[in-house]
Amino acid sequence: MQSFELLSQKFSLHFDKLSLPKQPATLYEPDEYFLKMGGKRIRPVLCLMGNELVDEIKPDAWHVATAIELFHNFTLIHDDIMDNAPLRRGIASLHAKYGVNTAILAGDVMLVTAYDHINKIDHSYLHKILHLFNRAAREVCEGQQIDMDFERSESVSFDDYLHMIGQKTSVLLAASLKMGAILGGAGERNQNLLYEFGKKLGLAFQVQDDYLDAFGDPGKFGKQVGGDILANKKTFLLIRAMEAANESGKKELKSLLRSDDPGKVNKVLQIFRDSKVDEWALQLKNKFLDGAMDHLEDIAVISKRKEPLKELAHFLVIREF
Repeated sequence: MQSFELLSQKFSLHFDKLSLPKQPATLYEPDEYFLKMGGKRIRPVLCLMGNELVDEIKPDAWHVATAIELFHNFTLIHDDIMDNAPLRRGIASLHAKYGVNTAILAGDVMLVTAYDHINKIDHSYLHKILHLFNRAAREVCEGQQIDMDFERSESVSFDDYLHMIGQKTSVLLAASLKMGAILGGAGERNQNLLYEFGKKLGLAFQVQDDYLDAFGDPGKFGKQVGGDILANKKTFLLIRAMEAANESGKKELKSLLRSDDPGKVNKVLQIFRDSKVDEWALQLKNKFLDGAMDHLEDIAVISKRKEPLKELAHFLVIREF
């Protein structure tokens, strides 16, 4: 069994050999620019790990992992446009460098290329993989729309936010694992348990992401701490604070969300601390992680084969970046 780090290195070498058309250069050079930004590449490696959980990695898993990474990058390009984000991983985002129209087309052709790679797999798996890939892609889009709808909502319930994150973040992690398991020859029960493991892991991952945005070390996190607060984003922390703060805290929080107060981040963070939202978030993260581990434990393969996934899960939810 191979660690996430080793498989990540192998996948990066594989993915960096990806050959895109050369013409028109005004379309494909922006794609090359974006893909060279790199990234954690968690989702495609989860596909490989899902395969290796039950058997040696099949060539088809590399094709599907490539498709997953292309789809994920397609979503990032479009997310940056929707968020009007000037930077991605510390350098100019695609639309900032090449313009919005080119960025939209570059993302679109990346998605088309993803389907080219899925089409390379053994046809005995094609229908099931394509169905799962399309379902995950559709749910990611639905989750993104719901997230944008939340921006116009005065309040969002915990359950509604959980549903949105389940679609926007968790389903692609879960589907990546399940697609790998399908290609590895796992039985349906093991496939579904692995999917549920991925969904719970995705929720724990998002709680940690929300927590780091508020309480992380900016030197390690690599982003402006309090970015979600400045953008008035509905997060696990904000939703909990709206429930747990005392009446004066709730009133101040609502006022701050409507303001451009230069001390907004620090004031909101103080309300979070007074309401013990930071402690609650860590407990919630551990609850989701424990649930993920329960699903992994129930998968009918020898324990040794599960170790890389256990290590990765703990790494993702205790990370400081």
